[in-house]
Amino acid sequence: MRFTAVALTLVALLLGGCTSLQIDPLPEGLTEQPPADWSATSARRDQFRHWELTGKLAVRQPSDSGTAVINYWKQDRQIYKLALSSSFLGMGRTTLEGVPGFIELTLPDGERYQSGDPEALVSAATGWQLPIDSLAWWIRGLPGPEGDFRLFFDDQERLAVIRQLGWEIRYDRWEEFIDAYPPLPARITAVKGEKRVRVVVTSWRKTDGDSQ
Repeated sequence: MRFTAVALTLVALLLGGCTSLQIDPLPEGLTEQPPADWSATSARRDQFRHWELTGKLAVRQPSDSGTAVINYWKQDRQIYKLALSSSFLGMGRTTLEGVPGFIELTLPDGERYQSGDPEALVSAATGWQLPIDSLAWWIRGLPGPEGDFRLFFDDQERLAVIRQLGWEIRYDRWEEFIDAYPPLPARITAVKGEKRVRVVVTSWRKTDGDSQ
């Protein structure tokens, strides 16, 4: 299958090399009782649908570990464009573009692959299952629209954990990236079995289309 070439290239890009991804234990004292302002805060984050972030990605799984730079992740409501590159191999960018239910992957040499099953393409390319359509929600500190979920809050009334689709999304750090706006995740760790995916966000910004 042609996915073999995709897998070899993108695995080298994302998962090559060796990195240590330490997972902190869940803090004690979490509660499922949301703070009084949770409805207003989550509604404000839900309105945040036109944005761009930069950061880093670290992956650990039984067979491979590695890091990649998130050159940018641009979101325009349901439309996304994500550009990744390897910080240690010096390879060119690989981009993922799509909407829920469709994805196009472009390799550094310009070769493109399309699929109506985003999870299947990501799985074929990287070797791990990731509910990519939920990421735009989780990265903002919200549960995705698909599947049941549980929310856990810490003693400072911040969202600490989302459990959904078999994943546990841990919010390790929040920061006030945008003036007059609720704090946004600065570091999240997604855990599913022996799979670990960590995203460290270095910048968030609103783009055209969001209300103030």
